Amino acid sequence: MGTEHSKNEGRRSTFFLKKGPKLPAWEDALLSGKEPKSLLKRGLRYVSLSLIMKGMTSVPDFLWGLPEVQKLNLSRNQLVMIPPSLGKLDRLVVLNLGGNCLKCLPKEIGLLRNLKVLFVNMNRLTEVPAELSLCRKLEVLSLSHNCISQLPLNFTDLTSLRKLNLSNNRFVQIPLCIFALRSLDFLHLGSNRLEDIAESVQYLVNLQIFIIENNNIRTLPRSLCFITTLELLNIDYNAIQTLPDDLYLLRRLPRIAWNPMDKGLHIAHNPLSRPLPEVVEGGLDVLFNYLKEKKEHN
Repeated sequence: MGTEHSKNEGRRSTFFLKKGPKLPAWEDALLSGKEPKSLLKRGLRYVSLSLIMKGMTSVPDFLWGLPEVQKLNLSRNQLVMIPPSLGKLDRLVVLNLGGNCLKCLPKEIGLLRNLKVLFVNMNRLTEVPAELSLCRKLEVLSLSHNCISQLPLNFTDLTSLRKLNLSNNRFVQIPLCIFALRSLDFLHLGSNRLEDIAESVQYLVNLQIFIIENNNIRTLPRSLCFITTLELLNIDYNAIQTLPDDLYLLRRLPRIAWNPMDKGLHIAHNPLSRPLPEVVEGGLDVLFNYLKEKKEHN
């Protein structure tokens, strides 16, 4: 009897020794007793994991044991930091950290050499780590709705970048490093504190969509007119009074646009000097003809 009792006690002791540390309540609920790998979704192209809107205040530790994940969505939680362990997920192609409370990104983000898409919009970032420029395959980057006022100089190394959203930040001028990103076809700098656009903008030779609405821009540089690839130019809600005569060179702009999603020239809510308001009402062809004739007579 005594021997049997001792065996039972021994088994119970072994059981308690094997139990790991108690998980946070939300992490325990997330796993529900399952293996972390069971959360992965294996598609035709990517292995993905979505932990959107889970009420997380920190990234669950089990994530760092899933190096095969390629698409990771941690958006719309309450994360205040991303630990250096992020660098272990070096197969990531898409990373969504939007809608959290992040004030910075770990320098280990530079270890994600396969990263092509990164969303860190709607956070509290005040700066961008220089190590991000090591992600040379990056094609899409959204840093909108943060508190960023400058970019690292080596941002120029992101030569594959095609779409960049820096709207709703604190830029007072367009960072010069952006003008070296010749592959850009989409650039959103709306709702910042910009007062002008540098002549260097002409080097963005593949730009198709350029949004600079809701700033304090007073004039447009003549060099902007040489980006003949532009299909959407949004300069709504600025302080523009005059337009460069060469604007008629932007022949891929199809119309004066009013719907934010439409391609064309968005020029509403600017204090245009006369007779420009009346000319604009006639449509884009009328405006372009006016500017062309004006140039010929000068």
